[in-house]
Amino acid sequence: MSYAGPDLDPPQPRRPRRGPLTVALAALVPGALLGWLVYEAVGAGGPGGQDRAASPTPAPRSSAASAAPTASPGGGTADGGAADGGTGHDGKASASSTSRPDASGPLTGKVVVIDPGHNPGNFRHTAEIGRRVDIGTHRKECDTTGTSTDDGYPEARFTLDLAHRLRTLLERQGATVRLTHDGDDPAWGPCVDERARIGNTARADAAVSLHADGSAPGNRGFHVILPGAVHAGAADTRPIVGPSRDLGVRIAGNFLRETGEPPSNYLGDGTGIVTRTDLGGLNLSTVPKVFLECGNMRDSKDAALLTSGAWRQKAAQGISEGIVSFLHRS
Repeated sequence: MSYAGPDLDPPQPRRPRRGPLTVALAALVPGALLGWLVYEAVGAGGPGGQDRAASPTPAPRSSAASAAPTASPGGGTADGGAADGGTGHDGKASASSTSRPDASGPLTGKVVVIDPGHNPGNFRHTAEIGRRVDIGTHRKECDTTGTSTDDGYPEARFTLDLAHRLRTLLERQGATVRLTHDGDDPAWGPCVDERARIGNTARADAAVSLHADGSAPGNRGFHVILPGAVHAGAADTRPIVGPSRDLGVRIAGNFLRETGEPPSNYLGDGTGIVTRTDLGGLNLSTVPKVFLECGNMRDSKDAALLTSGAWRQKAAQGISEGIVSFLHRS
């Protein structure tokens, strides 16, 4: 499969960690929670920790697992993005995407699979993505269209742009990176079971599925979804529950620190960590894997961040640091 895709913004030099964002973050996130996430992310959280259950409050529909309002193929106004080259809503930018792993980087020999949630072409193939596939515990839709912001910026464009940025950062450290799709190849999907198989076949050291949620306005923040213990049909997540939790906690801590986006205020009891057993991409994985819902596209505050190229670069940096931390320890 070819993974040639739209050009990327060149990643920008990292901003100093202390500054206005730190102050804003302190106002948004209780100090104890921030300390816990960062403490876990830098090595205190072992792979054998107990999974935290999702909040007992009925969960709003998540774009990662269920059909959301059909997104338009484009739309929305281009973000300012001057700080990182001016990426607009179409996910395209100015630098070449033909990056290659750094043969001498610290992640040489490591394989990372990035799974951009949904596909920009899914809305043209509703019959194909509507067919049901076996995810071990039950059968569910092959894929969904994903959600979008109120002004029409699709989740699938967001995840693809973020995947490109993340790929570049990881390849610069020597990792071999594979995307499950690159927007136009394939033209739709792949199905959730195939997304898991791509990571399994690659024998990935880590796999991350990128998403943005489609919950109610006022619900905001990120959350990382961990695989729960499943042993049914073709699914057996028991060997990956521990390492996936380690991966997820490290991503959560670094994502929070780099972006200033708070943990979800509607799922995860304020931790930003959720465990689920109904996602095919996790149930069928045999390698450490997590889903990341980067924010809520239906909330105006989150949407302003998700549509910013500069913020997406920070998001890629945070995810990359979480993955690197996990791979260095594993």
